[in-house]
Amino acid sequence: MDAKDILGLPKTPFSSSQEKKSRPPKEPQRKPDGVSREVYALTGGVGMAPLMPTVEASHLKRRPAAEKEKVAWQWLPFTSSARTDNLQLYHWVRVVNGVPPTGDYQFAKYNKKVDVHKYTDEEYEKYLIDPAWSREETDQLFELCERFDLRFIVVADRFPTSRSVEDLKSRYYSVSRSLLIHRARSFDDVSGNPLVKDSYDAAHETERKRALSALLSQTKQQEKKDAETLAEAKRIMESRAASKTVDEAGMPSSSDNAMVPVDGVSPLSSTHPPLTHPNTAANSSIPNSLRTLRVYLRTHALDQMVQAASASAGLRVIKRVDQTLQDLGVNLKPKVPTKAVCIEHLELRNEILTLLNLQKQLQNKEAEVSANRESSFTEAPSTPKRSNRDIDRPFVPDTVGFTGERAGKRDHKRKNTGRFIDAPPSPPQSKRPRKLKGSD
Repeated sequence: MDAKDILGLPKTPFSSSQEKKSRPPKEPQRKPDGVSREVYALTGGVGMAPLMPTVEASHLKRRPAAEKEKVAWQWLPFTSSARTDNLQLYHWVRVVNGVPPTGDYQFAKYNKKVDVHKYTDEEYEKYLIDPAWSREETDQLFELCERFDLRFIVVADRFPTSRSVEDLKSRYYSVSRSLLIHRARSFDDVSGNPLVKDSYDAAHETERKRALSALLSQTKQQEKKDAETLAEAKRIMESRAASKTVDEAGMPSSSDNAMVPVDGVSPLSSTHPPLTHPNTAANSSIPNSLRTLRVYLRTHALDQMVQAASASAGLRVIKRVDQTLQDLGVNLKPKVPTKAVCIEHLELRNEILTLLNLQKQLQNKEAEVSANRESSFTEAPSTPKRSNRDIDRPFVPDTVGFTGERAGKRDHKRKNTGRFIDAPPSPPQSKRPRKLKGSD
């Protein structure tokens, strides 16, 4: 439907009568004998294109004949099946050859109605009684829901008593859900229905609207502050996740464990060992193989933790630790391996290992101090000073040059002359340029 239909103009420039009629197929002509194919093709026997146009010029100047159909637009009344009051309205209609169109209104198919459940008096008395709602209010609610197609904003505006939108929704959906469940043969038949599957939560809906209202009423300063708070929370969560990953990793890498025991004290360090909580030391020394297990023997875990704690120490140090425990009257393996006993036992081993490292470090320092004292010479005040001749000097043999002269004396003679101290030494006799003779 366009402007040409309204003005009654034809859609095509030529009428259907002027369309080319189908021509009967031509019978194939046989090439006469004695004529070559090329010559016969030049005569037009095989369908060559004509050299001159075959359409007459008079056909091009003819006017198109009038169409058989007469189209007109008329102002006619109509009724719609979507209305129940038989209201009669008018609109423009395309009429062909004076025959108006029949049938229902073309936009009536878009009138969709919501199926609102109906209940009887018996069903209401059995399943739908609510102390907060009377029978009259429930009837009015369902009548308005059917009338306004579940537009609860309009229903709340037309409702006679003061009820919130959430209360109206909660009552309607609870009644509909109860009717579906009790009318079905089994619960499985209606378990997939949205009204049964997801029940309406009025408290959640109220909180959602309150949060949305608070979010939309924020100023730019509040939005900026909330963004900063979220960024800080994200940073804290990332740091906690990183620390958790480090704790789950267990012992440090082998490169760090080469000279550092479990409690974090290096045998070459001069600082005092830090005081750590026993639980922290025990948790840090739990092997990775036991972290993934939910249930394990504590004695087996203690053996692995002791091995992990003594991994950085040598075999001699481990034997010294065991000997120290025996001297103190402590069993190498606890008789009652409870959690507290195992923690204390592991802490005692770490302290003994730290003590042995400190003792070894002290011995190294004492040996270094004694060596420095023996190498240094302390002179008494009554002892006379030695002359340069009395000082012990290392023996240096005299080196002989190419010319047979001792290098030491030659160098000593050069150093005596004050003017030529900074001058470079003269080359040896063999490297001096020879004098030119008259024959040269």
